[in-house]
Amino acid sequence: MVSAFQAFKLSYRDLVEMMAERGLSLAHTTIMRWVHRYAPEFERRWNQFARPAGPSWRVDETYVKIRGKWVYLYQAVDSAGQTVDFRLSSRRDVGAAKAFFRKAIKSQGSAPGTITLDGYAASHRAVREMKTDAQLPADTMVRSSKYLNNLIEQDHRGVKLRLSPMLGFKWFRTAAIVIAGIELLRRIHKGQFNLGRLRLKDRSTPAVWDAVLAA
Repeated sequence: MVSAFQAFKLSYRDLVEMMAERGLSLAHTTIMRWVHRYAPEFERRWNQFARPAGPSWRVDETYVKIRGKWVYLYQAVDSAGQTVDFRLSSRRDVGAAKAFFRKAIKSQGSAPGTITLDGYAASHRAVREMKTDAQLPADTMVRSSKYLNNLIEQDHRGVKLRLSPMLGFKWFRTAAIVIAGIELLRRIHKGQFNLGRLRLKDRSTPAVWDAVLAA
């Protein structure tokens, strides 16, 4: 149920109604607690099998509302649209951009060869300062291109389509966990995991999930 909530345009109350039709009674707060408890563990288990994204990153940020205020979702994809990483931030500035790049480099195990940004000055400054501080290679190429960043705009839309039924969040941590779960399901659908070593005979969705969670 947790993965269904993350994968489809459903709210907690939608799932409550679906379960009621099947004779199961539960509260939407129960589902929320399940998401909080299990989504981070799902992400940890699946990341054992993650494939690295490509070295050309498209980076941008979008907006998410928490308690009536906007916060910022930093995202990056590679040139094929594969997810690089994401980070939810209360600020949109040089420090937030640097924190996102550090997280993405750590998750990928290497720095990008090319970074495509929009015209926002803080992100460009963050890259310059990280190159000066040797947190990024000096030869990392940086460019601005609205056309090339269409890929990341599509990724923004994919996440927001799943967030819109939730009508906003009350807590930053809740938003971060839910978005992490949504991003995980999107990476699975994009085929960003190498499950060859599991030697699966049954490749149905429940069998794959059971094998990954048991690994």
